[in-house]
Amino acid sequence: MAFASIELALVWLDSHIDYERVAPTRRSLPTLDGMHEALAMLGDPQRAYPAIHLTGTNGKGSTTAMVSALLVESGLSVGSYTSPNLHRVNERIAWNADPISDADLLDVLDRLRMIEPSLSEPLTRFELLTVAALLHFDDIAVDVAVIEVGLGGTWDSTNVIGAPVAAITSIGLDHTQVLGDTVEEIAADKAGIIGPGATAILGPTSDSVAEVVEQRCDAVGAAGLWRYGTEIACTADRLAVGGRLVDLSIPGATYHEVFVPLHGHHQGQNAAVAVGAVAAFLGWAPAPDVVEAAFAAVLVPGRLEVLGSQPLVIVDGAHNAAGAEALSRALTEAFSVEGRRVAVLGMLEGRDPIAILRPLAEAGIDHVICVMPVTPRAMSASQVASAAVEVGLTAEVVSSVEAGVDEALTLVADDGLLLVSGSLYVVGDARARLIDVLNAGH
Repeated sequence: MAFASIELALVWLDSHIDYERVAPTRRSLPTLDGMHEALAMLGDPQRAYPAIHLTGTNGKGSTTAMVSALLVESGLSVGSYTSPNLHRVNERIAWNADPISDADLLDVLDRLRMIEPSLSEPLTRFELLTVAALLHFDDIAVDVAVIEVGLGGTWDSTNVIGAPVAAITSIGLDHTQVLGDTVEEIAADKAGIIGPGATAILGPTSDSVAEVVEQRCDAVGAAGLWRYGTEIACTADRLAVGGRLVDLSIPGATYHEVFVPLHGHHQGQNAAVAVGAVAAFLGWAPAPDVVEAAFAAVLVPGRLEVLGSQPLVIVDGAHNAAGAEALSRALTEAFSVEGRRVAVLGMLEGRDPIAILRPLAEAGIDHVICVMPVTPRAMSASQVASAAVEVGLTAEVVSSVEAGVDEALTLVADDGLLLVSGSLYVVGDARARLIDVLNAGH
């Protein structure tokens, strides 16, 4: 029998193991066999369209949004698969930037439940969502899918698509308990999305990491490697009202004074990777007017997103040291306030709270309201508070994300800054609360 409602379908989905909410891990023998088995039962929908595959320690969400916008502006029908979602799971599976409808999500989950008894073993929640996305994109006959990796690359459930373009935005130390203890080991895992005949796009990185990616390209017979700083680059990156004004170069084209309505110096680098990936996919450089129109409309909720101006309210899912450094630079460069600067912060186990808090202190944050994300992987709020005190900040522990937002709003005057950061679970819950409060006219 079909699910009677989308709510019941989501209960079924949530009954599967969720490695996003529990400690990230892998089976003792990592395998994509379950993915291939499920897709084969559904007619291998992933073979019906080409794809651009993206991974990276930071920047892959923003770059995925840029790639999708560029392809849509080029006149293509574009499916995009991203994670995690901020508010509703529908956000992960989109067509031309519009989230999948409840009716369509219900339909694909119905079909997944029908085949589940025939599978050798149940899929995880993320695997089910990945199959659902690939199936939906076949249903609506997209011209291209833009697929963001969940974790790593080689053994991520998205690595079944055989994409002709594989982009790696950045590589840093993150998820070391799963991916490896060095950036070179992590690079080898992420480079696993590069397949035979693919063009690889590599964002800013060290020579040692680039060598690992080059070795992967050679081993599988990739068509080529476009590396940031050589084949692709952001040659100028200037602060602008509401974002950045950048100059970009890729093989065969340059783009001058392109407005990107996203905050942070790193977005110029992400833009170069995105244009490079699209040019490699299309086989030609997008026209300047296409690039300008696509970037002018791009939105990336929860990533250095400004929700209000009096006080200045910013939410950003800076969940690791590199993300916190980028956030700190953006706060220092682009956001000047006279009043108090308060952060609502919560993070997951396995993170280094000192490495995340120190850059925020350097950016002028003076008080931290510590909360726990709603997940079994949550770091205790008291541990975050201890780290905040250690780097010279005052801190308090609050019982929930929503209570933390409400407390922060009482502490920050119209000339101050309210920042929400850390885990995207915190950002999502805080963003929903802030939108409600700000819309109510706080």
